[in-house]
Parts: sequence; C-alpha cells; structure tokens
Amino acid sequence: MRLLFIRHGEPDYQKDSLTERGWKEAKLLAKRIAPMDIKEYYCSPLGRAKDTANPTLALAGREAEEMPWLREFWPKILRPDKKGDRAISWDWWPNDWTPDDRYYSYDTWHETEIMKEGHVYEEYRKAADGIDRILAEHGYVHEGKIFRAVKPNHDTLCFFCHYGITSVLVSHITHVSPMIFWHNFVMTPTSVTSLNTEEREEGTAIWRIDQWGDTSHLYKHNMRPSFAARFRETYDDPDDFHLYNDWEVEHELPEL
Repeated sequence: MRLLFIRHGEPDYQKDSLTERGWKEAKLLAKRIAPMDIKEYYCSPLGRAKDTANPTLALAGREAEEMPWLREFWPKILRPDKKGDRAISWDWWPNDWTPDDRYYSYDTWHETEIMKEGHVYEEYRKAADGIDRILAEHGYVHEGKIFRAVKPNHDTLCFFCHYGITSVLVSHITHVSPMIFWHNFVMTPTSVTSLNTEEREEGTAIWRIDQWGDTSHLYKHNMRPSFAARFRETYDDPDDFHLYNDWEVEHELPEL
C-alpha cells in the first residue's frame, strides 16, 4: 500500500484559502496527482486544504471524504519564549527543546511538563486513531510498533492536509517523535510526502518513507516552491518568505 500526504498550496490564512501563487501550485499538482490510480481521497475540513484538493478532484472526476482529524494540528502550549502566551505546540526555538532528550523519543516526547500542560498528546491520539481506522479498513492493522497485513494490497490513498498534522501522522506510523519531523524536516506548499508498506515477513508490515516534501511538479514547470513553512537560512536574511517568491510559471496554466 502507498500513502500520499499533500500539504495545501501557499496559504492565505486570513481567508483560509490560497494565495494567487497557491492556486497555481494546486493546478500544477493536479496534473501530477489526477492521472494516478488513487483508491480513496481524504481531505482536511479547512478551506486551504479543500481548495488545494479541488483542481485534482475536478480533473480526476472524484470526491474526497472529509476527516475532522486531518485539520491542522492545533493544540497550544506555554512555549518558553512566549512569556505566558500560548503558541502552537509544534513550532519552538531550538534552544528551548533540543537540550531535553525526552523530545527525541517516540515514547517520551509527550511526557514533558509543557506538553502535558497543553494536553498535546490527547489530540495526537485522536489523529493517530483516525489514521489507524483508515489503514485497518484498507487491510493494515496497527499492533504495537508494526502493522499486521490482514489484506496486503497495492492500493494508494491520498490525503490533502497540512504540515503539522502530516508530521503527527507519519510520526505515529513510523514510531518516531513528531518533534523530529516538525523541526528537522520541511514540507513546502503542495509538496508530496509518500510512504510505502514493506512486508519482509509474511503478514507483517512496516512503513518506509520514499518521498518527503517533493515538489517536482513545480520544478517541472519552472516554478520554485513557496518559502512558506521555512525560515531564514542565515540570521541576517529577511524573515519574510514572500521575498523569496520571485519566480513565476513560464507557461500558461491549464484550464481545469
């Protein structure tokens, strides 16, 4: 089985939709995804994810099932640098989390005082249970740190969602702390992250990541990925991703 997790296009957070660039990204993504043999499509209930999915679904003549737990991962914590104000649980200054080895372990990242106070693991489990239900419906049952291949298959499932929640889901599937994916990996808008089952023993499966944050559908058409989800490469760079978005698609986009 193959899983495709697609981050939404460049966001207009105020409108919960896409920027002009984001719509272009979504149309180029559709040319890549729509021709694939996708068994089922799933989508976040948030507008920016649904708007990203729409060009693909229209081109493929398909619909997506909306899943509440695919919305962006929302729990807020008392992050050390915020001086009493709450912030999303998955965006930290490096010096505030890297000294604590508990954050690097799948079994202990959620046991820190900050994560407990913010009830982060309760929401993590809701998303984990959601993806486990879908995988079980399609033949793979989560047992401990492996999956029992009840009905092995080559189906592809496609999820239109967000960076933070994708990191949660991949963390759960691979049994790696989400702090690693949140801080050491990046998914730029409309990027594709894919996992495949590997069954080296009959009846037992694990998941292998073969693509993370792939944006080849943009480069194919001379569009550089949006800088959204990234921060400045050096401290004296401008901390505004829009300043990096100076490339344009060099051909007329298809009508979908």
